[in-house]
Amino acid sequence: MNIAFVNSTRKWGGVKTWTLESAAFLKEQGHGVHVIARPGPFADQASESGLSVWTMRFGIDFSPLRIIQCARFFQRNAIDLLVANVGKDMRIAGVAAKLAGVPVVHRVGLAGDLRNRPKIRWLHQWIKPHLLVPCEFIKQGLLENLPYLHAHEIEVIRTGKEPAKEPPARVHSPRRLITTSQLNPDKGHADLLNALAACREAGHAYHLEIVGTGRDEARLKELAQEQGLADCVIFSGFVDNVRERLRQADIFLLPSLSEGLPNSLLEAMAQGLVPVARNVGGVAEVWPETMKDFLLKPEPGPDKLETALSMVLKAEDSTLAAWQRVAWDTARSAFHHMVQQQSLETFFLERVQRSPKRSRQEASA
Repeated sequence: MNIAFVNSTRKWGGVKTWTLESAAFLKEQGHGVHVIARPGPFADQASESGLSVWTMRFGIDFSPLRIIQCARFFQRNAIDLLVANVGKDMRIAGVAAKLAGVPVVHRVGLAGDLRNRPKIRWLHQWIKPHLLVPCEFIKQGLLENLPYLHAHEIEVIRTGKEPAKEPPARVHSPRRLITTSQLNPDKGHADLLNALAACREAGHAYHLEIVGTGRDEARLKELAQEQGLADCVIFSGFVDNVRERLRQADIFLLPSLSEGLPNSLLEAMAQGLVPVARNVGGVAEVWPETMKDFLLKPEPGPDKLETALSMVLKAEDSTLAAWQRVAWDTARSAFHHMVQQQSLETFFLERVQRSPKRSRQEASA
């Protein structure tokens, strides 16, 4: 099976991490894997991972030149399946795949990414992609937002994460906190900093690392200064290996007000970090049953964050270590990378085997 992953987005998000991890697994299983992307960090990392990469500038929607180039690429590399991400991917590579007889899987990260508009509805009805989502929450959202969809057109496969070989060997004093979301308003970092300022006033010591970049970066740095947190909060920006940063922490924070199934949370739990998060998107689908005190109502403001953070910051070392073990065990059972990647491989193979192109090939054999 030869698979092409296309991603025309400019910023790094969870789907790009998912793409690299899925592509690496499929390559290990002996499949041909290609990545189509804009020039930049994503394409560079895909190339460094040993994947075949074709960089292109996507241009306008439905660009005849780009569509022809993609169709020729699919034919030249005998592509059996295209995996697309955003609408731009569908309006260029998706169209090319349809013309080349290549089945399409549209991986959707948020229900709101697809809106009930004539262009989107027409494109879906013409290309007939199978939708792939990482949680039931997104599936139900798509069915509610897009009345032309049917449940059988949407496959739920969780993003898989490789769990650490064992939970953290020790906890730190002061506690080490980390958050790894994009620094955008809907991610709730301002609420987090205000909550941590209140925790510090209450006598709780900690160090927080904020990984990521975004529109709110300058404002958040100013807020940290205003709240007197400059000596215990560090902004690390974009980092190449988030997993190494996670291994140095005790507690993972997800104050976001909008998510699908956040890649950052899964990665942190797989490393055995105690999660504190708002109950948004599909978070509850992977949350440890015994840690519901740290799963907060999705309401803006720092108050509930402060309460949960105070609880986890004042916990005894043995209690914190036990919570870390629970998070790690949950990761192994709910979204172990081997289980999820094998499900993904099976799903892709089924799409290829059911495609008209494969049926014609078998008939002529």
